[in-house]
Amino acid sequence: MLNKLRLERWTPAFFLAPAIILLIVFRYIPIVLGFEEALYTNSLSLAGARKFVGLTNFIAVFEDPVVWGSFKTTLIFSLVVNPLQVGLALLLAELINQRVPGIAVFRAIYLVPVAISMNVTAIAWGLALDPNYGLINGIIRTLGLPRQPFLQHPSQALWSIIGIISWIGVPYWSLFFLAGLQGISKDVLESAHVDGAGSLRTFISIKLPLLRRIIAFVLVSDTVVNFTLFAPIYLITRGGPQLSTHLVMYEAYRRGLVYGDIGIASAIISVLLIVVVAFVAVEFIVLRPRH
Repeated sequence: MLNKLRLERWTPAFFLAPAIILLIVFRYIPIVLGFEEALYTNSLSLAGARKFVGLTNFIAVFEDPVVWGSFKTTLIFSLVVNPLQVGLALLLAELINQRVPGIAVFRAIYLVPVAISMNVTAIAWGLALDPNYGLINGIIRTLGLPRQPFLQHPSQALWSIIGIISWIGVPYWSLFFLAGLQGISKDVLESAHVDGAGSLRTFISIKLPLLRRIIAFVLVSDTVVNFTLFAPIYLITRGGPQLSTHLVMYEAYRRGLVYGDIGIASAIISVLLIVVVAFVAVEFIVLRPRH
């Protein structure tokens, strides 16, 4: 009997072990190695030239105006795109959760951006936003409005990237909210209706509190994704024009693989990791359950 109890106690650990091992090998060990690499000079152009320099790389990161500019741009980008995507995804989930004519067709169509690779989507939107031959400017000129530079002007480039990322992110995150909405007991919603609560009051007072954990998960996940965004920047703008879309991950790529300074690139990624963890911790504290 005792052996059976011990076996039952360790059964969950046996099932979790493969996932934990993979997490350690592919997540935590690379993080530790990345912090270690930031303590050395290591240039791809100088084979074997690896020397311990302590915090020198971190000091260089804090003193570099280009790196600081990339952090500032990333922060602005994240502070705009995260609440925008979460808010729109929540509203979209509420819309597609309604039983109205044609909603089944809309549910099939709105998931198209999710089914397409981010790289393909980024290239397609880059072509569509071309100031001379793009589809969007073609529509704008048809309406008699002036042509817009979009990705080729510093005042519009970052907003264009936000639009492209939201095109992908909003329908994707709405799937989580839709699952949460459909998990709410119909008895609770019917009770609210009997008490005279309208659709808006039911959404604010009933649905939002019940979706608190899902909102926290989506916000945290979206924060990590957007702080580490790279592919659209690399494929479309290369950080330009005039560094207006120069995000941190692209700067780390540029320092590490273009200029070959692995030590500085590792220091940039390490600082970014600390910033992301700080943001995630604040989000968890703000959105933690009140009971």
